[in-house]
Amino acid sequence: MAEVPGDIGWQFDNTYTRLPNELFVRVKPAPVREPRVVVLNHALSAELGLDLRYLPAEEAARLFAGQALPPGAEPIAQAYAGHQFGGFTMLGDGRAILLGEHRTPSGRLVDIQFKGSGPTAFSRGGDGLAALGPMLREYIISEAMHSLGIPTTRSLAVVGTGGTVRRETKLPGAILTRVAESHIRVGTFQYTMARGDHGTLRSLADYTIVRHFPELIGHPERYLAFLNEVIRRQAALIARWQLVGFVHGVMNTDNMAVSGETIDYGPCAFMDAYHADTVFSSIDHGGRYAYGNQPTIAQWNLARFAETLLPLLHADANRAVAIATEAIHEFPGLYEEFWTAGMRQKLGLCTAEAEDRELADVLLKAMQEAKADFTNTFRDLSTERLPTTDFFGTSAFRAWNDRWQARRDREGQPRAVSVARMRSANPEVIPRNHLVEEALAAASDDGDFSVMHALLVVVTSPYQRLSGTSKYTEPPPAAARRYRTFCGT
Repeated sequence: MAEVPGDIGWQFDNTYTRLPNELFVRVKPAPVREPRVVVLNHALSAELGLDLRYLPAEEAARLFAGQALPPGAEPIAQAYAGHQFGGFTMLGDGRAILLGEHRTPSGRLVDIQFKGSGPTAFSRGGDGLAALGPMLREYIISEAMHSLGIPTTRSLAVVGTGGTVRRETKLPGAILTRVAESHIRVGTFQYTMARGDHGTLRSLADYTIVRHFPELIGHPERYLAFLNEVIRRQAALIARWQLVGFVHGVMNTDNMAVSGETIDYGPCAFMDAYHADTVFSSIDHGGRYAYGNQPTIAQWNLARFAETLLPLLHADANRAVAIATEAIHEFPGLYEEFWTAGMRQKLGLCTAEAEDRELADVLLKAMQEAKADFTNTFRDLSTERLPTTDFFGTSAFRAWNDRWQARRDREGQPRAVSVARMRSANPEVIPRNHLVEEALAAASDDGDFSVMHALLVVVTSPYQRLSGTSKYTEPPPAAARRYRTFCGT
């Protein structure tokens, strides 16, 4: 397979391939009939030190379809396992290929991965391909999440393949190029533990510490410190999800990155009307991954991660379990700390009082009973004058509002300070599910990408009040409120 002509700035340094061979297999992207660029993320490419501006469209399409590899790339499929809806299975990259790790001008090392680039040794009979709609969904949602300030993988490009993939029907094929701090998952550690390979486990742990937690190098209890830091990052991440109403939809252990990034945007969505039991995934019949369950599931996943580290935590098995258990029990307190701090910001509070959690809970309870829109309620709270209709006209809100105003008065802060704080935490817009579907349908059915590009402009500036964008802030019409998402595989 040829390399891409010209130098656009690739600096590959493929450290993962220096780990034991059990953790990956080498693979090549499948041939593509007629690659065509759908979208390129020029802002991200600039951050990565890549200059795509003068790369001909045909060459860009070949590059991001895997038909011409960047110089220095070493394509592999990574091995991992995972608990999927609670059931354990051995997995691996069945439709993803890691090209390698690119060194940015700042020295940061990031994974460059294709999704939908053909079968691998882990495909288990699957075709390894991806449809255009799900790849554009990941592009839109991941870039929106980044703009909301939430740690996430990024999307560098989507190309159409010119072919079709068969799911329920024939759909246009596509490949997404994803950028991540790494693709090391809880499931990666589960894979090594399930094989009983403690040597590879230690190598993987040491590698991950060097790559993501270099401050722990030389720590006298580095594996416990590693576990604690992963717990802390996940507590912070899940709190941020909850604070914007994001529902991941498939929080399997293979979809939890130890770096603390949001990864894998399959049946994900954002809440419209607030309800703790909100579920969007078509396969989550029991609500395991409902919005309100996400913190509990995160702790459960972290417990599975802790189990993989037991041989590294202490030579005595009982002592290792006790150490891991104590660490996992820290998660609820950490999550509560991050969530409450974020909710104070959403409510314009600059100080901490003991009643703040209850103040937030009372508001959420009233919102749930009134089926109030999550995003718009908090956005409207940050305006100078509240609406007097709908939720804001209820007796429950008026009683809560009296408490909230008294709480703000006790701080003695100018109202302008409180409002500015709120506006920095409460987005004007989110990727509304019905608008995302509208963009995906236009792209997949009609080849019209203008709807998607217009949506991207708005959701990547979520805290700005842009003129002429009222359609992006309105809740969905009644017909679109019973929304379901699908994994896209």
